[in-house]
Amino acid sequence: MSRASRRAAAPPAGSRSVLAGFLSLLGEVLITVGLVLGLFVAYSLWWTNVLADRHAAARGDEIRRQWQAPAPEQAGPGALDTRGGVGFLHVPAMKNGEVLVKAGTAPDILDDGVAGYYTEPVKSALPWEEKGNFSLAAHRDGHGAKFHNIDKVKNGDAIVFETRDTWYVYKVFAELRQTSKYNTDVINPVPKESGRTAPGRYITLTTCTPVYTSKYRYIVWGELVRTEKVDAKRTLPAELR
Repeated sequence: MSRASRRAAAPPAGSRSVLAGFLSLLGEVLITVGLVLGLFVAYSLWWTNVLADRHAAARGDEIRRQWQAPAPEQAGPGALDTRGGVGFLHVPAMKNGEVLVKAGTAPDILDDGVAGYYTEPVKSALPWEEKGNFSLAAHRDGHGAKFHNIDKVKNGDAIVFETRDTWYVYKVFAELRQTSKYNTDVINPVPKESGRTAPGRYITLTTCTPVYTSKYRYIVWGELVRTEKVDAKRTLPAELR
């Protein structure tokens, strides 16, 4: 191709300038979008944990202060006026410390860095009831991520629930690594998918799976093996020492 032909085929200088400007603007937009997305991810997976942990710790401290006051004379086993929490869940395999447990599983409850017991679609039993399934939910990522390490829990591991006057010690006996989020049978009073067919005193932990999604649910089941009265020093059960 001759020099004259190449000059004729090349885009005008003005067009090249416009294209360069467009590409530069596009690059800046993409960088900005990337920064915004990065900040959103940091907020969702880190900062919401910080805020939730602060809120849960403050609420937990308040409840423990209430527990130091004389117990109401009319309170039955576990019937405690905790003003927002029924006790604390301890799962050593999760390495998540103590988890405040409140009533309900709505997002505005779980977002405060707590676990909630189901009030619907299947009403949870409470640990001090003679029979039933103490069924709980908590976030796996963000907002405290209290059940993030649920996959570390194995058969034979301990789950301990602490109230003002009693330690409830459960032993894990089954897990379901993935099921539909619409599968409410897993929190039935007798959770037959766990292998149990008769009434008992069960505990069920539920959370989202896979990690960073809410497509399915991950389930862990345990059964009460004993209770211990809380002494004056609140000595931990052997499973928590």
